[in-house]
Amino acid sequence: MSEPVTNQDGQIVISGARTHNLKGIDLSLPANQLIVVTGVSGSGKSSLAFDTLYAEGQRRYVESLSAYARQFLERMEKPDVDRIDGIAPAIAIRQKNSVRNPRSTVGTTTEINDYLRLLWARVGLTICRQCRRNVIRETAELVAKQLSGLPEGTRLLLGFEMPVVYGLDAVVVNGGEGDGGGDVSEGPSNEHGELVGAVPATIEALRRRGFGRLYVDGQVVGFDDVDYESLVDRSCLDVLVDRVKVASGLLARLTDSIEVAYLEGGGSAFAIQLSEEGNETTRQVFSERFECRTCAIPYELSQPRLFSFNSPFGACPTCNGFGNVIELDLGLVIPKPELSIEQGAIEPWTKPHYRSRLADLKRAARTKRIRVDVPWEELSSDERTFVVDGDGEYVGVRGFFRWLERKKYKVHIRVFLSRYRSYLTCPDCQGARLRQEARDVYVGGRTIDTVCALTIQAAAEFFEALQLDPREARIAEKILTEIRKRLTFLRDVGLDYLTLDRVSSTLSGGETQRINLATSLGSALVGTLYVLDEPSIGLHPRDNQRLIGILQQLRDQGNTVVVVEHDAEMMRTADYIVDLGLGAGEQGGRVIYAGEYGPLLKEPRSLTAKYLRDDLVIPLPTKRRKLTGQQIRVIGATEHNLQLCEINIPLNALTCVTGVSGSGKSTL
Repeated sequence: MSEPVTNQDGQIVISGARTHNLKGIDLSLPANQLIVVTGVSGSGKSSLAFDTLYAEGQRRYVESLSAYARQFLERMEKPDVDRIDGIAPAIAIRQKNSVRNPRSTVGTTTEINDYLRLLWARVGLTICRQCRRNVIRETAELVAKQLSGLPEGTRLLLGFEMPVVYGLDAVVVNGGEGDGGGDVSEGPSNEHGELVGAVPATIEALRRRGFGRLYVDGQVVGFDDVDYESLVDRSCLDVLVDRVKVASGLLARLTDSIEVAYLEGGGSAFAIQLSEEGNETTRQVFSERFECRTCAIPYELSQPRLFSFNSPFGACPTCNGFGNVIELDLGLVIPKPELSIEQGAIEPWTKPHYRSRLADLKRAARTKRIRVDVPWEELSSDERTFVVDGDGEYVGVRGFFRWLERKKYKVHIRVFLSRYRSYLTCPDCQGARLRQEARDVYVGGRTIDTVCALTIQAAAEFFEALQLDPREARIAEKILTEIRKRLTFLRDVGLDYLTLDRVSSTLSGGETQRINLATSLGSALVGTLYVLDEPSIGLHPRDNQRLIGILQQLRDQGNTVVVVEHDAEMMRTADYIVDLGLGAGEQGGRVIYAGEYGPLLKEPRSLTAKYLRDDLVIPLPTKRRKLTGQQIRVIGATEHNLQLCEINIPLNALTCVTGVSGSGKSTL
């Protein structure tokens, strides 16, 4: 055991660490530095970095929380160490993907989606899915501002349309306010009977609400002067709220009048411009409802939860925000289209228990002249549609599976059904996960789901080039700053090829670690101990320098970064190196060297130094194994980013798959 290390400011001091195979080591590490822990496999690197430093830093942080908060966090055992001083709260970023939640994506993990939802909710423009016009909500303030901008002296009539109420009950409800209660005037009567009575009843209800004029056939008419006979066939009455001349200082009055018109007109109002002679020149209709006035399609007001597939409000109702649904997969039902129906193309009907279904199909085929002796792939689309969907008399393949659905309470039926189902892209949202209303909102000509489908590189270019008007730019300034910053971090760790909607569970361990690293950098934490497990694994040398730059940025924010690593370039860049050895297991657990990179090269006991000096090298084989000619053939692979790959991999041989980061190695 080495001499105990005394605590100094800016140091993490470890005394008597005996975790796993550590031999009671004493060590002092500089805080706020990039520290590489290296050594042969099994020498105790992870025991020191994760099971001692991280475990103690995390344990102390959790212990500082309230009892209520601690119940939700993982409790860590105290490591076998005499004492650790100067340690900060710790975060471990491991070379492992433990994400199993199918809702988790690259965008949600990095919190980019949170900022995208804010951006689309605050500056997004809703466009009608039918006529492609802008959908806006014409508030009273917006309408008043528009009208006050007309030439001074313009005469305006402001009002709303009031439906004529037929039937006494409806009139009583409308006129139930005021002194008159539910009493209505009967008005004149003639051969039209109740229809004529409905107009005066409606007018009487309006009178009790404080209105006194109608606009009828281009004329302003007081309620007392109304010709009821001329209004018999009217379904709506134009009720006037105000008559004004445009002048300065009129904005407040216009706003109040439009608000009254909206309130009484069910969200609609009109403004009629009059000429000097009092003739109607222009009629404008306004609506405070958020809908397309041309197509009468209502839309949802933009709010952050509308753009979240993790919220019931924003998720596609068909797939519940997953982007796919479990459906009957015809590729599994008919796995060999080169076979005919007679030869057993419909796989479930080759089972003894369901051969009667094949006989039913053959009988129906004779009636409909369906060819059962021709390969499935050569049948016409009408023939295949009949076999799959049936008609009024024959149920078809889908009808057979619907019949089985009613028997799902039997275990063997559930097992049978599962063989012919798979996850298919949601037919409603096409994998976007969001409801239609969210996919009608655009920023920079794109919807939020199409931006999430971009690669990180393409998304970064989109947001760099995004042009907003001055008002939108002020609103979105901080949001865009956070989005651009996080996209830059992801590019810097070599993940520019990933899409934001990539499901987290499909990422490799190295990709997951680098995403967590970029997320940590984006969170701007300070005074934290970060412990990383070989972040350079799987990273092409082209991207290694960018990774080192990220670690240095994390350090420069005021954090201590401890990296378990074997990469020579990482060691040369480190501020401090700890080399453990000499061997593995019982032969390891000792500090061979602790200090800067230069003196390490002169350490005679260090195996790491011998490889860095090229004293030791990995020998190349003098001869290669002779290939037998047997191969694994991969044909038309398209998973993730594979582009119809066709590869032959020899059997009984060691094959290396290499390429730049994101080229598809793990996918293959």
